[in-house]
Formats: sequence, C-alpha cells, structure tokens
Amino acid sequence: MWIYPKVLAHRGGGSLAPENTLAAFRCGLAHGFRAAEFDVMLSKDSVPVLMHDPEFGRTVRGKGKVCDTTAAVLVQMDAGAWFGSEFAGETVPTYEQVIHFCKENGIWMNVEIKPSPGAEGETGRVVGEVTRRLFDAGDVDLPLFSSFSFETLDAARAAAPGIPRGFLADVIPPDWLDRLRVLEAVALHTNHKHLLPERARAVKQAGYGLFCYTVNTPERAKEILGWGVDAFCTDRIDLIGPDFATA
Repeated sequence: MWIYPKVLAHRGGGSLAPENTLAAFRCGLAHGFRAAEFDVMLSKDSVPVLMHDPEFGRTVRGKGKVCDTTAAVLVQMDAGAWFGSEFAGETVPTYEQVIHFCKENGIWMNVEIKPSPGAEGETGRVVGEVTRRLFDAGDVDLPLFSSFSFETLDAARAAAPGIPRGFLADVIPPDWLDRLRVLEAVALHTNHKHLLPERARAVKQAGYGLFCYTVNTPERAKEILGWGVDAFCTDRIDLIGPDFATA
C-alpha cells in the first residue's frame, strides 16, 4: 500500500535547477512540488551530504572523490555553476540541512542512500541514525529510504527501524519478493524503462507499493499508472505537475 505523494521532483528540482542543492528544492517548491527524491552519500568523516556522483567533475569542478573529502570542504564546493551562472555559489548541502529545509517547507522526502564501495553498511547506519535523531517516531511525514544496495538498506533498517524502506533495482530481480520481506520494505522502486505490466501486477498483488524513476513524458506516466504503478519521480516538473497522478 502506497500512502505517500505520487509525483516527486527528481533530485529536488528536476531539470530546472542544479541537482541535489537547496536551489533545486526551492525550484521544486516554486512549481508546487512538496515531494522530492534526492541522493545522499558520506563524506570522508562520515557526514551525510547530497551528491549523486561519487567523483567530482560533473556537478562539482575538480578531481577527487566524495568519500575522500571532508564535509567541511564539501560544503564549500560550488555545486551550481555547472548548471548556470545564476546558480554560481550554490554549495553542496548536508543531509541535515536538507531535512530541516524540507520539514520547514512541508516537503516529503525519498532519500536514496548511495554508498561508496566498501562503505555500504556504514552509510546505511549513519543515514539511519541521523534520520532517527531528526524525526519523531509518530511523525506523519517520515521519509522513505531507498537504495540499490541491499546491505545499505538492511543497515538503515537496523539503525532506524521506524523509517520505511523501498528496495531499488534497475531491473527487478527474480528474488524481489524475498528481498522485500527480509528488508521489511514497503515498496519496490525500479526503472520504468524495464518494467512490464505483468511484473507491476505481481508487485501490487503481493501488497507492496511500486515506484518508478525517472518518468519524463505525460504519455509514459499515464501508461505506467494504468499498470498500477503508485508513484514516480520526474525531471520534467515543467510538464508533469505534482497533482498529475490524481487529476
């Protein structure tokens, strides 16, 4: 059963703002989105920050890796200039900063936990602990964790059992149901490009939520919703509004 928002802004603001920055969340808000998907990684000193790529060069200039850089350095790095000069000076935010921003603005969060190789368990544990500290068990707006790493999600479950989880897979594996049960997950998250109607029906018949990434045309969104998909994220927040699935 899916009790969460149905259309999420991908990485905060989709294709209209530099991903995984506070500017992205402000952009999403300006387009009416009060639900967002974003990526969280650990710095060298185990501080969760928002970043998709493990290495610098695309959204942050320079060479190096997130996991080899301290949080103090990361939060000074420009994560906006690559997208446009008007975003120059927009820095890498910490996960804690984003939680506070989202709570203050009523934005629901799908937190994709992205571990660096070898740090799967630690990343899940730290993100779980930070989230548990900043949310009360009875909060109605608890975020949803997702990750491609089974080990990471399992560590997040152990650290913050009250935060719901969705197992993330590019292609749904044959043992998807066993994985969901072990993780005590509430949903399966997958790439819409590889989803088939019969598999969507199977997930729903098993009683789980079904979430897709990243759907960028209204036609495709309507198609998969017709298959029983509960929710999706989109880059095209200019074409697909937050109420698209309920209109």
